[in-house]
Amino acid sequence: MKTILWATLTANGNYAQSGPENPPKKEALDDFFTRAKTAGNFIVGRRTFEGMRGNGGPGPFADIDIVVVSSSAGDIPGVQVVRTPEEALDYLKGKGHQTALISGGADIHNSFLGQGLVDELIFNVAPVLEGRGLNLLIDKENYRYKHVQLLDCTPLGGGVVQLRYVLENSSPVHN
Repeated sequence: MKTILWATLTANGNYAQSGPENPPKKEALDDFFTRAKTAGNFIVGRRTFEGMRGNGGPGPFADIDIVVVSSSAGDIPGVQVVRTPEEALDYLKGKGHQTALISGGADIHNSFLGQGLVDELIFNVAPVLEGRGLNLLIDKENYRYKHVQLLDCTPLGGGVVQLRYVLENSSPVHN
């Protein structure tokens, strides 16, 4: 199964934190919706999922398998809740998915990256500088490097630039 980590970063490299003063860019959200529909799924952490849920209802994700990775969440109607990244991937494989879209937040991204479970990275660089922020990490303990190969660089509009990379030891797959 191909795993794609999808994230929005600030222009100064932080993991973008959305909020009332800095809402997500429409162009990046539109890209996410398109990729989630294509994959037929996405994996997300509990806090990010709760933020996405808004007023409830399925919205644009009615026909998409949503997997929430959480060590503390109980059942959440309409989604599969698992405890680990491996369980999330196993669940999606069992449903016949060929691609898993890992969509957020920082803890989930870092968990998948740290365990070597990511094949491709999609970074949407938003035109904003952030004074404080979270980082995407492949290793919290050591200074480790993981080389990537640029597959594509695409302006999405609204000042958002999308960078698509394949991680070393993965096979580049072009859309």
